[in-house]
Amino acid sequence: MARSKLPVLAKQFLAEALGTFLLVLFGDGAIAQYKAQLASVTPTVFPSVAWGYGLALMIGILVSGGVSGGHLNPAVTLAMACLKKCSWKQLVVYWLAQYLGALLGAALLFGLYFDAINELPISDASAAGIFASFPGMSDLNIGTLIADQLVGTALLLIIILAVTDSRNMNVPSGLVTILIGLGLTAIHLSFAFNSGCAINPARDLSPRVISLLYMSSAFAAYDYFFWIPLIIPHVGAVFGAVIYYFGVEMHHEPDTLT
Repeated sequence: MARSKLPVLAKQFLAEALGTFLLVLFGDGAIAQYKAQLASVTPTVFPSVAWGYGLALMIGILVSGGVSGGHLNPAVTLAMACLKKCSWKQLVVYWLAQYLGALLGAALLFGLYFDAINELPISDASAAGIFASFPGMSDLNIGTLIADQLVGTALLLIIILAVTDSRNMNVPSGLVTILIGLGLTAIHLSFAFNSGCAINPARDLSPRVISLLYMSSAFAAYDYFFWIPLIIPHVGAVFGAVIYYFGVEMHHEPDTLT
């Protein structure tokens, strides 16, 4: 078979776009299923969303990881750039790919679930909630919402760095995607109530554009909440990377260095 002659960054762009596309398609698909079944005679429970997004991340990394590393999250890419695990040029390319992939994934999901989505009530943001995160309660203060996104993303980076650190537990490459996916599931199961546990700016912003089709106030709702899952995960990711570096990575014994 012919080999691609695209520049390395172009290959990485395509891999990131595809991986993030799969992340949003599978993850928001789990939400769509959850929302749709709430109105049925046999409603499901929230863990299906947590498992759905964990599996979605696993699939996205499995598909794209060999080419781009499978960041699938602008906050993760920023942390990796700060750690010099990727270049700043890659950061720009990855960000573009991630936001594009998320938008395409959400658009396809909208088409696949169009009929079911139309059956959901518009007034309570049920349909819009498939594509974007919103606070779990209307009276949550801004400090709680910011802390929620910061902590959730920091935990995600700690998990990613721990699993991929060959000097730590030396996880076999075949288990890396599974363990990172399980890590995201654990975060969703534990921290999703306050603000939907977006902890991924691309996963929230791009699909939020689709949510405008059902909720004109998708960006203005809850005192313009949208900026929190857009900005704070970047801070949380760097914070998590710093925690892992100073808490674990810098303490490896010299004779274990590769």
